[in-house]
This record gives sequence, structure tokens and C-alpha cells, in this order.
Amino acid sequence: MEYNRRKFISFLGKASLGAIISPPFLISCGKNSTPSNTKKVAYKNLEKLKKVTLEALAPTNEDNLVLTKGLEYHTIIKWGDKINDTDTFGFNNDFNCYIPFDDNNPKDGLLWVNHEYVNPLFVSNFNYRESKKLNQDKTKEQVDKEMYNVGGSIVRVKEENGIWEIVPNDPHNRRITAKTPMNLNWDHPIKGKNTVIGTNSNCSGGITPWKTFITCEENYDSCFGETKYDETNVATHQPSNYGWEKFYNYPPEHYGWVVEIEPNSGAAQKHIALGRFAHECCTLYELKDKRVVAYTGDDKNDEHLYKFISSKPQSLKEGTLYVADTINGKWLALDWDSQPILKDKFKNQTEVLIRAREASKLLGATELNRPEDIEIDPITGNIFVSLTNNKSKGDFHGSILKIEENNFAFDALTFKASTYKAGGEANGFSCPDNLAFDLSGNLWMTSDISGNSMNRENKPYVPFKNNSLFVIPRHGIDAGKVVRVASAPMDAEFTGPWFSPDGKTLFLSVQHPGEQTRDLKNPTSKWPFDKDGIPKPAVVAITGDLIEKMNMLNKIES
Repeated sequence: MEYNRRKFISFLGKASLGAIISPPFLISCGKNSTPSNTKKVAYKNLEKLKKVTLEALAPTNEDNLVLTKGLEYHTIIKWGDKINDTDTFGFNNDFNCYIPFDDNNPKDGLLWVNHEYVNPLFVSNFNYRESKKLNQDKTKEQVDKEMYNVGGSIVRVKEENGIWEIVPNDPHNRRITAKTPMNLNWDHPIKGKNTVIGTNSNCSGGITPWKTFITCEENYDSCFGETKYDETNVATHQPSNYGWEKFYNYPPEHYGWVVEIEPNSGAAQKHIALGRFAHECCTLYELKDKRVVAYTGDDKNDEHLYKFISSKPQSLKEGTLYVADTINGKWLALDWDSQPILKDKFKNQTEVLIRAREASKLLGATELNRPEDIEIDPITGNIFVSLTNNKSKGDFHGSILKIEENNFAFDALTFKASTYKAGGEANGFSCPDNLAFDLSGNLWMTSDISGNSMNRENKPYVPFKNNSLFVIPRHGIDAGKVVRVASAPMDAEFTGPWFSPDGKTLFLSVQHPGEQTRDLKNPTSKWPFDKDGIPKPAVVAITGDLIEKMNMLNKIES
């Protein structure tokens, strides 16, 4: 088939290798890339590539966004900034994705940003420790503030003279919150409802081939609790950490889904067919016949990797959800009609999807070490999965899992699994989280060492210091090395890396700086150094000569 590389990159705003390829369309969760299968690529700029050297940044615990030589950053938007006359930017921004209005003008478009969770000390002035001593609960006003600050933001952004800024009061600017009504994309109601209230715990995401945003609900049980079942299938409610259910009696089953947002109107729907669990991300791939394959992981210890294969073009409803048996290399169908063991446990397919974790374990799916972000390698077509860690099993540093689908077919039901990169001091990184590919197929990666483990004595994470951004070059003298290129402020992690269409800007979130703060008068971080001294999550634009060099291979031919 004829491959229009320029059109592909302009629309996706993400990584393409620039080769002629077989698959017609790929949407990666937060990072877009195009598998080239086993085709060989001839590089015009090979001699220039050999001269590209990376200066690795040493681990640091400096309270700042520290960049290696050749990179610089500016802040686009931060928590509390006004996006229109009535709305402000939410808290703890995570995933970012950008869609330009016009393929011919990639510097003007819509930026979607997830707001994963809140720190009540900052958002609602609720101090858990002091409130416990005084036996005080949150007020409804405090809960309302917390519910407003999760979900997501849509903002129009433009780049002029190298600086990205939001367009104030643009009609597209809006908030999606824990109180925004949204439909269920399913034929059967859940807990008596076809329309539910709000989205929360929004971690990573992506965009669809039809130009809508995808956002994924991860640790939903923190907001309205969870329904637990005993061995006799009797249900009980497990309370949430936030206690929102004290004022809003919303069923936990309304949360834990993949959510689709229409950019122009903000209309939202939840995709039940993709299962309910702690979705880190949802990586979409469109097949030649327009059917969709969606990869998604459950970011919990000993949980699973999933794949949905649609039976109709461009559908996230009709199709089958599978779970991975990585030991035997099989995708197992979470299908009530064809799996007798599921019929014995659950009433119908809806219940199987709501209780996907239980169903997966009944089928013998492989327990994994926190599967987080998922990306498709633009060079090989293999699937990379971040396995962040599993301390209970002695895996402190995690790894990147590689899935090779049979015959490079994304709708295949068999595969091979292996480790692409193991975390630890030998490879220079720990706790991999988000992944992204640039225009030349280099792999960018963020780390997720938890704040209560970072920079602590007698902990295995001491050598790595603050969370960081890394790149793994795929070509040249540094090929295969893990190179640290940025370090986050104290307590923070980098999230949501997403390249602009021309590859010259890396949109990146700085999430939860100062998360370990116990007293607002003495925060553990002061980034981004506002006059009030309060740390604030923010989205930044990283630019510079290093990104230009890393992307010089976008002028290639097959």
C-alpha cells in the first residue's frame, strides 16, 4: 500500500519511522508509532547519525527540572491556571496528547491532559493526620473541590517563536470532571444506569483513528470504594480513601473503564467491552479492514495484560476481550458464551467485564508486575509493556516486557514474550512507566519510583535519586544504552510524554512535586517556584538541539 508519511505524522503528532509499511494506521497510548515489520530501511543520514552523542545526566536529588546539555523547557500550564472565565486547570496532570487543527499547521491545536488524583492537603485543605487526631471528616465542600480537580482538561495551545501557550477563553477550552455525565457504550445498564456521573483516576490514554481522546481510569477504588466478593459470591462494599461516597452514592462499578472524549463538544462515553480494572493506558491499532485492536494493562501487583479485538470496523463495543498467558504465549478469551468456567462463576458477559480481574484468574492468565504503559515499536512492530515493579515478589526495579505477535498480526491469538530491558543499576534505570517513540524510533521512558521510597536510606532506589526521563537510542554509537536526559523535582515523576507533529517539542507532565509534604508552610518541593512557594503539577514543553539531533533520521527511505 502507499504510505503517506507526512499526513500520518501531521495527524498523529507522534512518532513515525518514515518507512513504507504494511499496517495502515497505529494509535499508541500516549505515543503514536508505525510498525515497519521486518522491512530494511536505508538511511541517507547515516554518517550524521554516527556523530550524534548523548551526554548522560547524573542522578540528582535537586529540587528542579534538570535537563542534560542540548535541552531546555518552558511551562505551558499548571494547576490552578485559568483556562476560561469559569474553569481552572486540574491537579496532578498525567497523560498528554495533542491533535493539530490542520495538518498543514502543526503548531495550533488541542491539548488533552489527564488529572489523575488529588492530594487533599493541597486541593481541599484536608489534613488526614490532623483530622484523625480531631476526629473530623471532610465536608461536602471539600469533596466537591476534590471532584472538580480530577478528570481532564482540553485546552487550545499554539506555538509562536518557539514558545507554546494556551489560547485563553478559546471555545474548545473545557474541563471534564468527576461530575461530568457520560454514557456507557453498552447494551445493558450497569447498576441500573446507562448514564453515569464523572470520570476519575485518569492515568494514561491515547487518541483514536477518528480523532477523539482516550483517557483511562486507574485507581478508581480511591474515590468511591470497591465491591468485593467472597468465596460464596457475596458482595460487600470496601470504603474509599477519599470518602466521596459519603456525599455521592455512586456505585464503584461505574468506574474503572476506558473513556472516550469528543474534542469539540466534550461529550464522553465509557467503553465497557474493554473491561474494568486499573487501566494504565489503552493503545489502539487499526487493522487494514478498519477493525480495532486495543492493548491495555492493569496497574496492580499480580494483575494482567489485556487485548480487545473488535469484530466491526472502528468499534470499541463489538468484539472480544482477551487476557494474556505470557508463559504459554496465548491470548485467552474473556467470553462468557464460550468459557464454561466463566458461566459457572458469573451471570452474564456484563458481569465478566465488571469483574475482569476475577475472570482472568479463573482462565489462568499470567500475573504480572504492574503492567503500565504499552507502546508498539515502530521498527519491529513488537509490543513493549512497562512492568513497573512488584516489591512483594522481590522485583524492585521492574522491566520492559516485549510481546511478539505471531506473524506480526495484531489480531493474532498467539505470541512470544521476553524481556526487552530489565531495570536495575546495571541498566541505569528503575521502575519504568510511560514510553514514547520519537520520529526516528528512539525509545523515551519515564520512571515511577514512589515518593515514600525515593531518596530514602537503606532502600534499593537510593542510587537513582529523583525520578527521571530516559532515552534509548536505536541507532549509532549509543544504540541500546539507557541514557538519563532529565530529572524531576523532589517527590515528582514525569508522565505523559507526547511529541509534537514536527518532533521538535516533547510535551511532558511534571506530576505531584512535593507529594510528601505534611505542612504547607514547609513543602518538600517548591517547583515551579511560584511566589506562594506551593509546589504545583504542570505541563511543560521540552525543546532543544538534542531533540533535533535525535530526530534527524526522519528523512529516510525504504
